Amino acid sequence: MRYRGPLLTTPVFDALLAARDAGLPAWSGSLDLGRGTGTATLSGDGWEWNDVRYPYPGKLKERTIYWWDGDAFAPVSRYAGKLIKLVPTEWDVPTFEIDGIKMLPTSKESPLDDARRKVALVQPAGKTVLDTCGGLGYFAACCLDAGVAKIQSFEKNEDVLWLRTLNPWSPDPGASGGRLQLTHGDVSQAIAGLPDAGFDALLHDPPRFGIAGELYSQAFYDQLARVLKRAGRLFHYTGSPNRLTSGRDVPREVARRLEKAGFRAELALDGVLAVRR
Repeated sequence: MRYRGPLLTTPVFDALLAARDAGLPAWSGSLDLGRGTGTATLSGDGWEWNDVRYPYPGKLKERTIYWWDGDAFAPVSRYAGKLIKLVPTEWDVPTFEIDGIKMLPTSKESPLDDARRKVALVQPAGKTVLDTCGGLGYFAACCLDAGVAKIQSFEKNEDVLWLRTLNPWSPDPGASGGRLQLTHGDVSQAIAGLPDAGFDALLHDPPRFGIAGELYSQAFYDQLARVLKRAGRLFHYTGSPNRLTSGRDVPREVARRLEKAGFRAELALDGVLAVRR
């Protein structure tokens, strides 16, 4: 179920308090991470937004997004062995972190704009696309915007799926007209059940090799080749992990394995673009 309440960050909350302290009756701005704007009615002991009254929370932490859990404003984070947290960016569109490790690039542009450039490489319009590691769903959102016929997306981590229900920038499968199918599952196992040549294009954005080595294996790349139609495109995000510390060139290692699996592969953006032979 999607969350429809307010989302607070320190800049937004500071602006809300400044308006209250200035004696203003209302504050206008975004309470959904920049997706839209609205007006909150202010009083000394609370504020109202979309006909619901909220208290002013205590001090908020930087780099943290807060949601109303029914009793108080709480961080959008969960801990189940690892801390998974939705993190604001200067671009409004949030990223997320696992134990402090940023999962999406945000240094030069918003994670959604970054996803859009990568998705464009597989030309998703009118196609059936497999999104192996859905994350916050930005690949899927860009595919939907580009006119994809259908996108099948897998996400292994249930806490990441929970983040998606609170993130207004994550696409809602229920509002996609059936075009987005989101599955809670491990694609390294589920892919064996997908049909031969069942997809026109693939998007593969796995966690780094040290966390999910099975998603960089020759066996998995062989499966990607099996489910992709001939001449179909694959974009595989790699970044450049370990290059400085170990001398490994992960993108070129990935390209070699994809070639062996039946692709023509070349380096593109911060990953590998491959075409099924």
